[in-house]
Amino acid sequence: MTGVTRATAPISSGPISAARRLTTLLVMIVPAALWFAPLPLDPKAHHAVAIAAFMILGWITEALPHGVTGLIGCYLFWALGVARFDVAFSGFANDSPWFWLAAVAFGIMAANSGLARRLAYSVMLRIGTTPSRVLLAVIVTDFLLTVLIPAGVARVVILGAVALGMMEAMGLAPGSNIGRGVFLILTYTAGVFDKSIIAGAAAITGRAIIESQGHVAVLWSRWFLAYAPADIVTILVAWRITLWLFPPEQVPLAGGVRFLRAELQKMGAWTVIEKRTLALILLAVALWITDFLHHIPPSMVCIGITLLAAIPAVGLLDLRDLGRKNYLFLFSFVASAVSMGEVLKATKTLDILTNHLFLWVGPLLTRPYLSSFALYWAGFISHILLGSEVSMMATSLPVLMNFAHSHHLNALALGMIWTFSSGGKIFMYQSSVLIVGYSYGYFGPKDLFRLGLCMSIVDSLQLLLLVPLYWPLVGIGPLVIGN
Repeated sequence: MTGVTRATAPISSGPISAARRLTTLLVMIVPAALWFAPLPLDPKAHHAVAIAAFMILGWITEALPHGVTGLIGCYLFWALGVARFDVAFSGFANDSPWFWLAAVAFGIMAANSGLARRLAYSVMLRIGTTPSRVLLAVIVTDFLLTVLIPAGVARVVILGAVALGMMEAMGLAPGSNIGRGVFLILTYTAGVFDKSIIAGAAAITGRAIIESQGHVAVLWSRWFLAYAPADIVTILVAWRITLWLFPPEQVPLAGGVRFLRAELQKMGAWTVIEKRTLALILLAVALWITDFLHHIPPSMVCIGITLLAAIPAVGLLDLRDLGRKNYLFLFSFVASAVSMGEVLKATKTLDILTNHLFLWVGPLLTRPYLSSFALYWAGFISHILLGSEVSMMATSLPVLMNFAHSHHLNALALGMIWTFSSGGKIFMYQSSVLIVGYSYGYFGPKDLFRLGLCMSIVDSLQLLLLVPLYWPLVGIGPLVIGN
């Protein structure tokens, strides 16, 4: 587990590099230049652009921790008179950061109780009896755990520990094709499944912006059903592509099977804590799947279950675990991202940004079959330029929602495609999930580029059929309203 330790260790307080100094200087100079530049804008919109530039550059370059950058931006919106306090910090009263924090708590419950590991061992033992089956078992387990643990990094850490034990039991060192395939695919699909299901910070942030800026309700069940066919295709295609790119060596798997059986035997019978955790999570899933009947928001379900688990009599969750992992700063990141969108909307800045940033893709969105394909690749390129997926959601999705309203487009469909496109990645810096998986040392940047490009092409081609033919069947209309 040394790889995970490296990936999650706090930043040291050693000397700051010249590149770091230059980046920090850039984050300060560009917004200041925009603030004093003679732009033909209303003063509040002008200053909102400058502060938003500080937040966006800070998130992309990571000159400061994401939560700190977001809090500074919200404070500047308020302190410099760009927006009232209730607008500048509106994201903290939004349900999305609380939804994300509760989703993290789900992961902590599943991990601490042992439920996640038990399910991972059981599924892999039943599916994996050959090298190719082991690979399939990893992908299926990753998908099933997405509902139990709605956070990609947590799933990679849990499945990485299982996979690491299997590799050692089979005598496979880093560099083997089996090891490369297993660690790469469990890492990559963790990021994809976080978008096809409302899980992880990027999808939860995307949902919040679609609801607040797009003015449409986002049902967990509808999102899940919309991408269910894509999930099945992703599982099967990811499995075959990984076997093609990294043909597994012919090695005896007896050691790996013995490892899984030994770990399950070591865990013993189901404990009361495991049963309670499973019951609460299944209750949450049942309420999410049926939200089209009762219309209870998924965030309310998630937060309510988390608070129930934290009651001492239930004894499933110690909320102090959230503080130990520095989740509160990430909570501030999600909240400040939503706040920035609200300020840009209140100051009419979104109208200005829309006129300049999305007009080039507008003509393509009027074509029923080409529109989803074009939008996916526009999001794919934006993700490369904007860095992390949450930064991409926070900075570009409010503008896209404004574009949807001004051009009579389906805000829900556009937002879902844009969020899904952030799952396509070819570079390590694009996601903390990739960095954690890479830290195990079993795959390299070139491996990620090859697999990521193949999977992104597959995902974009799926949308060509899903969006115009299948989505209307689950209540999501065409991209162009009125078509």
